Amino acid sequence: MRIRDFQPSDLSRLSEIDQLCFPPGVAYLREELASFIAHRSSRTWVAEENGRIVGFVVAGREPTRVGHIVTLDVLEDSRRQGVGAELMSVAESWARKAKLQLMYLETADNNLGAQTFYEARGYRKVDKVDGYYTNGEAAWVMVKRLKS
Repeated sequence: MRIRDFQPSDLSRLSEIDQLCFPPGVAYLREELASFIAHRSSRTWVAEENGRIVGFVVAGREPTRVGHIVTLDVLEDSRRQGVGAELMSVAESWARKAKLQLMYLETADNNLGAQTFYEARGYRKVDKVDGYYTNGEAAWVMVKRLKS
C-alpha cells in the first residue's frame, strides 16, 4: 500500500468512493467534497493498492490549533487491512508537525464500527449532535488530544 498526496485527477474517484462508503445524506456531494479538499487549510491523502485507490482522508486545520478529520473513506474490500489506520496516522502526523493540539471528527451515531476504530486510536466521544446529517442522522463528535 502507498499513501500519497491528492491530485486533482483523483476527485471523481474519491467522490465515487465517498458515495460507496456512506449512505445518502451522510456522503458528500461531489461539489462539497471538492470544496473541502480545495480549502487552503486542508490536506488530502490517498491510499493506493497496486495502483488502485482504496481510500482517502481529508483533514483541515482551524485557526485555534485544532485539526478536523473531514472524512475518512476506505472501500469495503480494503477495510481491516490497516488502510484507515495508515491514513489516520499520516493526518495526525501532519497535525502534530503543524503544532495542533487537538484533532476532532464526526461519525454517525449508528456507525459503531467507526466509533470503535476511532476509540482504539484514542478518540473520545464528547458530544452527540442530533440531526447532524442531512438525512436526519445524529452524529458523535469525537476528540483526541495530540502529543508532540
